[in-house]
Amino acid sequence: MVKWDQLANQKMIEKTITALKSNGMNAQVAENKEEAKKKVLELLLEGAEVMTMSSMTLEVIGLVKEINESGKYNSVRNKLMAMNRETQGLEMRKLGAVHEWVIGSCHAVTQKGNVLIASNSGSQLGSYIYGAANVIWVVGTQKIVKDIQEGIKRIYEYSLPLEDERAKKAYGVGSAVGKILIFHREGTPGRVNVIFVKENLGF
Repeated sequence: MVKWDQLANQKMIEKTITALKSNGMNAQVAENKEEAKKKVLELLLEGAEVMTMSSMTLEVIGLVKEINESGKYNSVRNKLMAMNRETQGLEMRKLGAVHEWVIGSCHAVTQKGNVLIASNSGSQLGSYIYGAANVIWVVGTQKIVKDIQEGIKRIYEYSLPLEDERAKKAYGVGSAVGKILIFHREGTPGRVNVIFVKENLGF
């Protein structure tokens, strides 16, 4: 049985990074969460428009607080939080999908260079697919899997139960896999950046 929380070894990491690059995505590795945070911030200019997607990984490494509370960046999340969903619903959908930078994580990355992201509502997927000019995914190396089939198994066997438990505690309702995005390749050079971290972060 696959151990979904086991960190990938160096050979697997290097193979995955090579595959991602061949699929048009930049990829690099950080030794720990502090280095990962530094690498992300090096990509951002002060004043940049940034959307932080819901992510346990971003929370743990301190990027949510840095982006949304430091005052150094134009936080899309802060703008959305100040809006009224009942009267500004369409504006919120547009703002949440199109921006300069989006930062989040994913649920699996294959050694063949595919990225898998599961979502209940799908609210973050449009931005990843096309809406954001630049994408950053911060990913613990335990999320590296053999292929797409194994990535989907990881989502249902590991990620979903943990997210369901978290959602029940946070919102009083469980979660579900409503949509799965599979990134096969990126056609815009430099648009997608994957930063692997040699720590068990997120799920």
